[in-house]
Amino acid sequence: MYSSSAGNSMLRRNFLRPRIIQASYKTQKEGIACNTKVPRNVNMEKLQSAYLFPEISMREVQHIEKYPDAKLISLGIGDTTEPIPDIIASSMANYARSLSTAEGYSGYGAEQGNKALRKAIAETFYRDVRVKETEVFVSDGSQCDITRLQLLFGSNVSIAVQDPSFPAYVDSSVIIGQAGDFEDKTGMYGKIQYMKCLPKTNFFPDLATASRSDIIFFCSPNNPTGHAATRQQLEQLVKFAKENGSIIIFDSAYAAYISDDSPRSIFEIPGAREVAIEVSSFSKFAGFTGIRLGWTVVPEELSFSNGFPVINDFNRIVCTCFNGASNIAQAGGLACLSPEGFASVHSIIKCYKENAKILRDTFSSLGLKVYGGENAPYLWVHFPGSKSWDIFTEILEKTHIITVPGSGFGPEGEEFMRISAFGHKESIIEAARRLGNLYP
Repeated sequence: MYSSSAGNSMLRRNFLRPRIIQASYKTQKEGIACNTKVPRNVNMEKLQSAYLFPEISMREVQHIEKYPDAKLISLGIGDTTEPIPDIIASSMANYARSLSTAEGYSGYGAEQGNKALRKAIAETFYRDVRVKETEVFVSDGSQCDITRLQLLFGSNVSIAVQDPSFPAYVDSSVIIGQAGDFEDKTGMYGKIQYMKCLPKTNFFPDLATASRSDIIFFCSPNNPTGHAATRQQLEQLVKFAKENGSIIIFDSAYAAYISDDSPRSIFEIPGAREVAIEVSSFSKFAGFTGIRLGWTVVPEELSFSNGFPVINDFNRIVCTCFNGASNIAQAGGLACLSPEGFASVHSIIKCYKENAKILRDTFSSLGLKVYGGENAPYLWVHFPGSKSWDIFTEILEKTHIITVPGSGFGPEGEEFMRISAFGHKESIIEAARRLGNLYP
């Protein structure tokens, strides 16, 4: 459970910047400050309101100011809460201490990542699907890599996203210039194809009616719905990409939470190496949300329309825009993939999945339809006939619990709420109690 004082400290640290930006803009409007002659990026002007998660955190700040004695519980932004296992933290601490010695000091590393870590990632997650260590690019997180991939493909490609989907796919497309204009009537950008992924279609798009796009963003297990695509679904997706000459950007950041036989990598599907890139992360797998470490796999077989290897251009993007992940973080990544470290992080994942079951049972007992929570740390709860921001406000006001409105993930997210299972067990149990009193 989070105290108000701790919450205030955290939020001031993370979300003071948006307030400064707003105040500065207001000052300019009042004519107090001088403007430069540099025009604003027109694509930035196309972004709609604030990015979802800072907007939620702003409202959290306002709630704490309104109810300073409230004990806030966050089931919202998907930030891990459990301590990093000692074997992993110690490896990073030891590496950091070694930097104070002549023997242990190191400066820049390879932009593509530590060779040992690249090999460990390939052997741990892709042993049976022929991924080479040279196809693995270590990074500071999958969200950063999504932006680098956008830079790689440029503004002249067409894109498709799941609806609902992680907001960064759409917002990065807007910023890079792929999205076109926002249409108020539909709540969509004109040049983005929104592929409906609804409960009635088992959260998979109707590819028979989908038009061709150059780039297809696909996340499994999905954020926000928690659905892990089946092997048959991914076989259809790969077939669709091959028939249309498209490239899939497959986000597998939550693969470690899969409990059934759903594929953990797109490269488990035959033919995927010719049409797919995979991004993934240590964030939700190992609690590295603040440490920042991820990776992207670009197969050698993947090529542009002129036959040029995509991996060559991505390597150039990485070497131009990135100096490599922190050596300290990479030491932690290696420890995660050791036998003891791997077992330790999976014990924490087990705790989060137990949290998900508690919350799933709670919402189900209230007569609400609940999806996800079995192969992912997120639940997707349906509130028929309701506006998701209204439900967000009602739950926050009456229970002091932070959730995430589904409409923030796309038009098809309306009427839904995303519930995060990241939290200490006592907080999850208390949240379940409060929610039971809200909807007795």
